[in-house]
Amino acid sequence: MGEKEFYAHSDPSGLLLEQGGRWHLLAEHLEQTALLARNFADSFGAGDWGYLAGLWHDAGKYSEEFQRFLRNSCDAPTGQKVRIDHSTYGAQKACQKWTSGEGKILAYVIAGHHSGLPDGKSSEDSCLTERLTKSLPYQFGCPDSLFEQHKPKLPFSLNRERFCFEVSFFIRMLFSCLVDADFLDTERHMTPEKAVCRAEPYSLTDLYAKLENHLSSLQTQVQKTKVNSLRAQVLSDCLNAAAEPSGLFSLTVPTGGGKTLSSMAFALKHAVQWGLRRIIYVIPYTSIIEQNAKIFRDLFGDRMVLEHHSNYDSQDENYRIRPAVENWDAPIIVTTNVQFFESLYTCRSSRARKLHNIAKSVVVLDEVQTLPSELLLPCLEVIRELALHYQCSFVLCSATQPAVGYRDDFRDGLQNVREIVQDSHRLYEQMKRVRIHHLGIQNDQELIGRLTECSQVLCIVNTRKHARTLFQQILSAGNAFHLSASMYPLHRSRKLKEIREALSRGSCCRVVSTQLVEAGVDIDFPVVYRAIAGLDSIAQAAGRCNREGVWECGEVFVFEPAQTLPPGYFRHTAQIASEVIRRFSPDILSLEAVEEYFRQYYWSQGKRLDKENILELIRQGAKGDFPFRTIAEKFRIIPEETKPVIVPLEQEACELVEQIRRAGSLSGFSRKLQKYTVQISPFYWDNLVKTGSIEVVQEVFPVLMNLHLYDENVGLCPEDQNPNPEWLIA
Repeated sequence: MGEKEFYAHSDPSGLLLEQGGRWHLLAEHLEQTALLARNFADSFGAGDWGYLAGLWHDAGKYSEEFQRFLRNSCDAPTGQKVRIDHSTYGAQKACQKWTSGEGKILAYVIAGHHSGLPDGKSSEDSCLTERLTKSLPYQFGCPDSLFEQHKPKLPFSLNRERFCFEVSFFIRMLFSCLVDADFLDTERHMTPEKAVCRAEPYSLTDLYAKLENHLSSLQTQVQKTKVNSLRAQVLSDCLNAAAEPSGLFSLTVPTGGGKTLSSMAFALKHAVQWGLRRIIYVIPYTSIIEQNAKIFRDLFGDRMVLEHHSNYDSQDENYRIRPAVENWDAPIIVTTNVQFFESLYTCRSSRARKLHNIAKSVVVLDEVQTLPSELLLPCLEVIRELALHYQCSFVLCSATQPAVGYRDDFRDGLQNVREIVQDSHRLYEQMKRVRIHHLGIQNDQELIGRLTECSQVLCIVNTRKHARTLFQQILSAGNAFHLSASMYPLHRSRKLKEIREALSRGSCCRVVSTQLVEAGVDIDFPVVYRAIAGLDSIAQAAGRCNREGVWECGEVFVFEPAQTLPPGYFRHTAQIASEVIRRFSPDILSLEAVEEYFRQYYWSQGKRLDKENILELIRQGAKGDFPFRTIAEKFRIIPEETKPVIVPLEQEACELVEQIRRAGSLSGFSRKLQKYTVQISPFYWDNLVKTGSIEVVQEVFPVLMNLHLYDENVGLCPEDQNPNPEWLIA
């Protein structure tokens, strides 16, 4: 008797469930999923909830219609398969069993475990309200014993002012437990070879020991300079603060103060001390994330570090760490603001799988001042919730703390945030390595005169257009360099290497750059010019001046370009910075000045700190009708994403493109091509496609065909596109 026939003649209460050609008892799948979900939910005290969600999620498969669908689905063409609604039944049964609220919590999770968390109430047939009243035209044979369960209790007391957010977020976390458990149990039967590759056991204690050894060896290698002694003090403060109970922390360290390794030291020691499970390092820019992920991989090993962001292709990763991308089951996660916060507000099952693994973690928010102001309040609320009820510790890292603490004029701020550095004011004074001068308005000719008078100087401006204009005008003076995101990463890295070599030789070196140079780029100039911007950007620019304390004092000049800044973020932040500069000159980067800058900035934003009314939408769910799908559509950190262009100027890039043209499988190419890729606006991207300047190879990889648009000095210049390019005619 074959496997299919054996199960067909087994106990009828365990009906058939087909998964990828393998057959096993539905009852077994429900029980295994329930046990897994219980284990996941135990991390935040909700094991009973997880068990019930797993036990009931596929109860709708106990129907003759679904079993017939399974038997016929293998032979039917894809377009002719008739889907059977199997998730609504369990949701309805949960609500019928417990009408006081517990049933509805489980109903959201069960109803959405394939299609995603639904809106509670809307005009769509897919909303939970419609599904709970929907008449199901099936004959169910579900055993009554399946629903003979005890009512679960919430693992925490509800706050009268926040209970809507608390309940809705609890649903999200429970949803994560179920969908991950369902995926994993299905994987165990469909692709056991992948299940075997899932996370091997790890010890944060062992990882901390590795870090201790590395830090000890560093102490014997680095020069005994004032800056390095201050970095050692920051590290010492981090290690001492790790013994503090879990919760909210801030790490206020001037740029160049060594916060990357120090914050990791805090995180690992703190996790070991308090039994937390993993470290999640959240970084705003992919340019920094790749750099930091490499540092951590070199230190802890490839299999201990998972890098996850928009440019990441898991197919290129170590085969053992690859599955962890799906649910973040790894000891150290390095990710972006976009990936972290958008996942916390998602409705999609695939993206929500990781959420339960955020519980009992140390989350390091690097450059916390970059949190999007238009979504600041929803971001703060989810930080607060994870710290209150899910045993997370957060470290808010910045040289310019963004004044997100609770105050009388900011009652939505975070409370009980503990500063890790013992005396941040003293550290700021001791790490002062520059004098800052405010020049006022400077036209391009005046600015060029100043730049060409300096032998080694960095000038940072707000737009690519301005950077290109200034660079072209100082090019004739010799030894000029340009840096911007218009250059593909490998090209930019080579330019940075040339710049560092020129600086180390003491050669003439004049650099014009966009603000990308402020994002973790380790270069050191005696003189820096910065176009007016937010104080956080000015502080980052100052961090590229006299970074190592080589000179007695570096000079930073803040100027206002004669050209009017474009409306929006740059103009708004520049206006506020100008006001603060007038009040706090000459020490415009003092902790008091920075706090005042952010206070004014947030005050001026008003209701725009939650532009999409995310929190109000949640509060309107007082009767349990939470708009999960609507919120997921509205919560976008990057509303208009840039689009990639592969620049095949180098031999490896050309060879990879040719391999793609012939390849049957496209996995594995994205990461290899990342170093040859430039991101541009959708407007320019569409124009280049229309004119044939971009070819989308295999309908996936956009390749630049008009290589005349890429300049060796300034990178990709899509604005130079000729409507009738000669190269096309030729």
